[in-house]
Amino acid sequence: MEANNSSALTDNRDELIRIIDSVLTQAKTMGATSAEADIGAGSGLSANVRKGEIDKLEYERDKGLGITVYIDGQKGNASSSDFSEAALKESVQAAIRIAQHASRDDCAGLIEPELMATEVPDLDLYHPWSISPEAAINLAIECEQAAFACDKRISNSDGSVVSTYSGINLYGNTNGFIDGWNWSSHTIDCTVIAEDKNGMQRDGWYSKTRDFNDLESINDISKEAVRRTVSRLGSRKLSTRQVPVIFEAPVASGLFSAFITAIAGGSLYRRASFLLDKKGEQVFANHINIREQPHMKKALGSAPFDNDGVATKARDIIKDGILQDYVLSGYSARKLGLQTTGNAGGVHNLVIESGQNNLDSMIKEMNTGLLITDMIGFGVNQVTGDYSRGASGFWVENGELAYPVEEITVAGSLIDMYKNITSIGNDVDPRGNVLTGSVMIDAMTVAGE
Repeated sequence: MEANNSSALTDNRDELIRIIDSVLTQAKTMGATSAEADIGAGSGLSANVRKGEIDKLEYERDKGLGITVYIDGQKGNASSSDFSEAALKESVQAAIRIAQHASRDDCAGLIEPELMATEVPDLDLYHPWSISPEAAINLAIECEQAAFACDKRISNSDGSVVSTYSGINLYGNTNGFIDGWNWSSHTIDCTVIAEDKNGMQRDGWYSKTRDFNDLESINDISKEAVRRTVSRLGSRKLSTRQVPVIFEAPVASGLFSAFITAIAGGSLYRRASFLLDKKGEQVFANHINIREQPHMKKALGSAPFDNDGVATKARDIIKDGILQDYVLSGYSARKLGLQTTGNAGGVHNLVIESGQNNLDSMIKEMNTGLLITDMIGFGVNQVTGDYSRGASGFWVENGELAYPVEEITVAGSLIDMYKNITSIGNDVDPRGNVLTGSVMIDAMTVAGE
């Protein structure tokens, strides 16, 4: 694996800033009270192989500008992937025309200048990987072959993928703010199919990082893909019962994503949340602490400022089970009569505090119950908190994995589930924006046969 010393994106930065400045100036000239614009640009490569053959090789090179104008509370926006002067002018004109016909919204508009980010810390998010197409293809083939060599029950492959992307994000507004940062993301993914007398099962594993040097080895990725796939062979169904449940770390993040949606400004001002008016109240078990940490180096969810240009900052969202704060953009904060929390565009690195136990210890502690390793569908009612999703995993007896299970449904109420979390493992999955270990819940309904 070799690094990319190219500074093409960085070299483009001044030109992209000039473009943002130009469209903002045009917007003001054409009658906008205020305006904001953002640019995303980047390039990437993705090599997909299957059974040793190239399935797909894709190059990505894209760029886009979005312009939003405000005319005394009327809002209009337009976008363009063409950065020529004529195309950019037409985009500004289109945004102005839309705003002129829009209804007035007193909550629309730029964030107050004093809330804007005044500095942009380097969060170590940019590690371009100049891997050649041939090398990416060979790496994907190597990963797939390692999986086939791992276990004779691996009978087929659903493909192995090596992908890389590097880009730049820039944001500016007519309050004199223009800034941004470069970023990168790299993935190696392997999905295989296992077969024996009991039938076939499909599963896989992937590694995703900002820095290609931090990717898991081909050997580790293929071994984990095979282990997960083979372990599912001979899956059974379960009769309906109420038991303790462990959500393995990669699927546990969904529990907290539903929580963030419930405390997001859009859900709150529409009064479409099961956590409405719960600030200051106990919503999780009292040992649960959840913190937003936007400035973690190299993390996939890190950002120096949000989509409004507001500086991000570390803060407690849940402390000792009690809801400390909401997740608000500038617009949703105004709708609620509150102040932005720097979350336009979402949360940045939601860190769920881990306990001392690893997954094996949690399984022993549970003794009898269900370990969920995969989920199907999205069955969360954000208004009531009712939760029901298809799942597969393992039945646990005497603190050991007894046999794999599939075609089951787990159901409960998120309001109860959050309060009944008994432990959170130290097996944190770093591959996303929600950083949690496995989660054990005291009791849920498992529906099967």
